[in-house]
Amino acid sequence: MRPSGRDLSEMRPVSIETGVTKHAEGSCMIRMGDTHVLCTATLEDRVPPFIKGSGLGWVTAEYGMLPRSTTSRMRREAAAGKQGGRTVEIQRLIGRSLRAGVDRVALGERQITVDCDVIQADGGTRCASITGGWVALRLAVNKLIKAGDVISDPLLDPVAAVSCGIYAGQPVLDLDYPEDSEAGVDGNFVMLGGGRLIEVQMSAEGSTFSREQLDELMELAAKGVGELAAMQRAATSA
Repeated sequence: MRPSGRDLSEMRPVSIETGVTKHAEGSCMIRMGDTHVLCTATLEDRVPPFIKGSGLGWVTAEYGMLPRSTTSRMRREAAAGKQGGRTVEIQRLIGRSLRAGVDRVALGERQITVDCDVIQADGGTRCASITGGWVALRLAVNKLIKAGDVISDPLLDPVAAVSCGIYAGQPVLDLDYPEDSEAGVDGNFVMLGGGRLIEVQMSAEGSTFSREQLDELMELAAKGVGELAAMQRAATSA
């Protein structure tokens, strides 16, 4: 029995609320169980120097956790004067994951920055950030299309992510914090809505895993990402 009482292949309740900020070109609040992340997308008519003049667009991301997003207060990274290694790793993951679903030629020479701010954390913050980040990105690109600033849609397919792991000897989908903290194996699966893989982060946390178990986790991840992609499309279709 999972601590939440969910079935092995059952996601936490997921909701995606769009248009939650006034100024961003795209925004949403994604809630995956008790993990809540505010995602915003900002359009800019510039690109980093290393692709200037190439005609290619760029999508990048920044990630952060509010001081009381966790059970005890975390010090703001700005107060420490630098980002922690975990923060840098996660925001790079978000950026390259979202870029995998973008036709950068069709986007044109402009940059979209996706900011993911964790309001409340209960496991899977990077997965929620990627999934909500794509929604914010989709909404921003919709504005480009409506304004006639791009000729064809630069977003190829939804990008979503979900965690899977082995908890109490069983493969489970969408780990919350009690499961994540005790899982023998846990991983993050980033995929296109059509099922193609973008990135898999798997690690043994005190227990090894077999190829057969990896295949089971892949199946669970595909199921979860399929459900998330349907929600992303529904949230951005209006």
